[in-house]
Amino acid sequence: MSAPQQTRLRIFMTGVGGQGTLTATTLLARAALTSGLNVTSGEIHGMAQRGGVVESTLLLGYKSPKIGPGEADILLGFEPLETLRALPYLKPGGLVLSSTEFLAPLSVACGREENPDIEAIKAKVGACAGQARFLPCRSLGLQAGAVQSGNIALLGALCALGALPFGNDVLADTVRATMKPKVAEVNLRALELGAAFPA
Repeated sequence: MSAPQQTRLRIFMTGVGGQGTLTATTLLARAALTSGLNVTSGEIHGMAQRGGVVESTLLLGYKSPKIGPGEADILLGFEPLETLRALPYLKPGGLVLSSTEFLAPLSVACGREENPDIEAIKAKVGACAGQARFLPCRSLGLQAGAVQSGNIALLGALCALGALPFGNDVLADTVRATMKPKVAEVNLRALELGAAFPA
């Protein structure tokens, strides 16, 4: 039995190593499975060391884990420069949620590139996206109790927008079911902070 038409969704996630991009992908996939949806996910590039670019996909109602240029309904950027680089994957009028706080990727750390101004990134995103939200993910993570939970804050904001076929309650249950209690507590706070962050 195939998933209903309204559950066909392509989500492209990008960040740098150490930000929890793959953790976010896994949590969303488990929440979707719990909701009875057909889920396919994949890791496009995953560099184990901190600072390497990490990209992953989550597709609801599709069999292939691949997302081509111009196909992503949603782009989640856990680092603003990587959000900018991933924009070609976004479909015209798609949704972008991005952190505003830079975590220098390898190319910047090595001096090969410079971070563009965040306002310039916002302008480029605004020119492509139908809707965009920007959050200080690292700061929200620290407020919740661990900088790494900034990825969960971004997921909270995504759920609060109603862009997924499940809500923050399902994601919160998934956090509780898959993480140790102390870690779950921090991530649940991050989820709430992201959901409540003003547009």
